[in-house]
Amino acid sequence: MFSLEFLFCHVDDFCKAFESQWHKKLLVHGGIRRIRARSLCLSEIMTILIAFHQNHYRNFKHFYLNHVKQQWSCAFPGLPSYQRFIEWIPSTLIPLCVYLKHCFGRCTGIGFIDSTCLKVCHNRRISRHKVFEGLASRGKTSVDWFFGFKLHLVVNELGQLLNVVLTPGNIDDRQPVPDLLSDLFGKIFGDRGYVSQKLASQLLQEFGIKFFAKPRRNMRNHLMHLHDKLLSRKRSIIETINDQLKNISQIEHSRHRSPVNFCVNVLCGLIAYCHQPKKPSLQMEWLLPQSA
Repeated sequence: MFSLEFLFCHVDDFCKAFESQWHKKLLVHGGIRRIRARSLCLSEIMTILIAFHQNHYRNFKHFYLNHVKQQWSCAFPGLPSYQRFIEWIPSTLIPLCVYLKHCFGRCTGIGFIDSTCLKVCHNRRISRHKVFEGLASRGKTSVDWFFGFKLHLVVNELGQLLNVVLTPGNIDDRQPVPDLLSDLFGKIFGDRGYVSQKLASQLLQEFGIKFFAKPRRNMRNHLMHLHDKLLSRKRSIIETINDQLKNISQIEHSRHRSPVNFCVNVLCGLIAYCHQPKKPSLQMEWLLPQSA
């Protein structure tokens, strides 16, 4: 169940430790510049942005005006106008990036990797689309062509996010894999899009990771341990997570007015999923040796 108090306390504890270190490393510009104090602190702004993805609203303006302003006015006494709040959103990009890392789960030695498309406009409007000009690109999934980005994910068997990477839509799924897995260990399972003997050898030599990709139909089957074969059949867990990120956390929509707000929306959706109390998970008791 969603708890505003729990979310705010978790975000506020992070901001107290982060802001002091962040301000020390900011570049100082010459001259006198006035910094006007805001009626909401950073943790309150981040809490509202993340809470939007946990309350099943489809439109942030409706959520802010009809839910935050009317029902949470006591919790946030300094609420500004909607337009003023929108102007504050870009300032949360860096803190949200660091906070997402703070919310990642721990590596257990078993991981599943996949990518999902994030469309930013309909294919018929690609020639007229200007917001992501030079950033987004046209890519292809197993279903259809799209214009936008790819979100690459690694999760463990508990459904916890371990790492994420965002790339343009035309990037090969295998390209960001070394960056995704550089801090992990154990066994990683992917689909047919990750088939590459060179990549598997690189991951084994550099990180000690055993990488398993589902063979294509025209390839010979290789001998695998029974446990590895059974785990490879459980890869549907990450597809379930991708579905929840899009339909519950709402990381994808085509109404973005700026690239920064797009990134903030994706980050808040991922963070909202990390705070989700019940995540898709696998029962792994069958992997443990049976006692005599």
